Amino acid sequence: MSAQAQQSGGRSDAAAPAAIELRSISKAFGPVQANKNINLRVEKGTIHGIIGENGAGKSTLMSILYGFYKPDSGEILVNGQPLTITDSQTAIKAGIGMVFQHFKLVQNFTVLENIILGVEDGRLLRPSLAKARGVLKQLAEEYQLNVDPDETIEELSVGHQQRVEILKALYRQADILILDEPTGVLTPAEADHLFRILEGLRAEGKTIILITHKLREIMEITDNVSVMRRGEMVASVKTAETSPEELAELMVGRKVLLNVEKTPAQPGAAILEVRDLKLVDDEGVERLRGISFDIRAGEILGIAGVSGNGQTQLLELLGGYPEKGSKVSGSIRMNGEALDLTGTKSDAATRRARGIGHVPEDRQVEGLIMDFTAWENVAFGYHHAPEFNKGWLMDNAAIREDAEAKIKRFDVRPPNANLAARNFSGGNQQKIVVAREIERNPDLLLIGQPTRGVDIGAIEFIHKRIVELRDAGKAVLLVSVELDEILSLSDRIAVMFDGRIMGERLPAETTTGELGLLMAGITDTESTPDSAGVPPDLKHVEGVPGGQP
Repeated sequence: MSAQAQQSGGRSDAAAPAAIELRSISKAFGPVQANKNINLRVEKGTIHGIIGENGAGKSTLMSILYGFYKPDSGEILVNGQPLTITDSQTAIKAGIGMVFQHFKLVQNFTVLENIILGVEDGRLLRPSLAKARGVLKQLAEEYQLNVDPDETIEELSVGHQQRVEILKALYRQADILILDEPTGVLTPAEADHLFRILEGLRAEGKTIILITHKLREIMEITDNVSVMRRGEMVASVKTAETSPEELAELMVGRKVLLNVEKTPAQPGAAILEVRDLKLVDDEGVERLRGISFDIRAGEILGIAGVSGNGQTQLLELLGGYPEKGSKVSGSIRMNGEALDLTGTKSDAATRRARGIGHVPEDRQVEGLIMDFTAWENVAFGYHHAPEFNKGWLMDNAAIREDAEAKIKRFDVRPPNANLAARNFSGGNQQKIVVAREIERNPDLLLIGQPTRGVDIGAIEFIHKRIVELRDAGKAVLLVSVELDEILSLSDRIAVMFDGRIMGERLPAETTTGELGLLMAGITDTESTPDSAGVPPDLKHVEGVPGGQP
């Protein structure tokens, strides 16, 4: 790869001014060098991907471009002109818009009200709303961003909320759009529609910067891609001239196994049997609506679905800590014996004693105490084990020795058991939780979003450990919003929608399209109801007759 290609985003013709050019951008936070002499050229009218491991500096770099941070040194050029970006308003005036991974929308405001928020024409809202309605209609038609301007945000699907964020940026006359992990909460159909929108924006001359950890998306949608590693830009190439394997190696600095290697499952006796499980939360909302399934020894059951369809409540209930005030019914049997669902033995400690390990979906809230050290976190939940106690006192030396061994086996970096959990990257925090649960050799492992926010090297490692546990004859319940992860790891797949299991499939006998329909609540496309019979929750799902186009 030539130095010229590395500096020019994969193009040798650097005569025309780029949409964005960063020259020798550096940014440090105390002793941590987040960005070091970054050079990046983003050509006009292209989709430019930026990838890298956790902590590579991608978010810091985009935050500098959008005015959230000021660089310590370096220069920013927009459309060939040097620009000092002091805040986000400066970026917006320069034609730069950003769609964040977690949307910045007021849930009880309408689409129209969110669009004009912060850019009202005066004290009277009526003229601003009238103007915005006309512009919004034009933008929606031009870019296939159809959304009801009078609907409140909380009534929209996640995919339509994302459209509102894009419309906000376009209303502010953005010619350059930064999208941060835009498909993380979308169904496959919504993600496909987003890509069509981005292609339409590119065709109209807009420039897109796409931050994603999904190499498949990079290969599918981008023109050029830049790779960051440890705060530095290590390569910029044309997407057509690279491969997922090369990009993964550039990100990590070594060859990475992208596909999960595993032999066919050899299922044994049923470990977990769930029958007609129902859960109503403290607000009276039914979160689980008669869930039934089995998991056998030596197999991985993957639960697919868009976040918020009951998967969290299922994991928490199985793990022994449902939300306070919830009403639960149904039955759960573990190794043939009933588990207490509502009594004094329905807690997480009892679940662990029965052979259930749990890697929760949110490692920072439910899996770790961030201010405690790594060695303390490795013992949490199991600190009453005989090997960690001497009479009435805890044996801290034994706990520390055990933690250090786990940290070494699971390649936690830095390998320092005395560091507080918050001082580790997201991927290494996840390794601490995974090490704690897998090393206790549970009969059943509950694992939620195992690689959320985790870089590609740690993903490879965690996947291997999950498969090893299965091959040791254990049962695994895997919950993930990543369909690629579900398809590659699972031996069977169940799809959840609105608190129900919509269907079960074998990975080799299904497609992402079929799973996507199940994730949207559609079980039989030939008998889908017409618009009069479409439930409210499906009104904004792509591909549903009667829903929005």
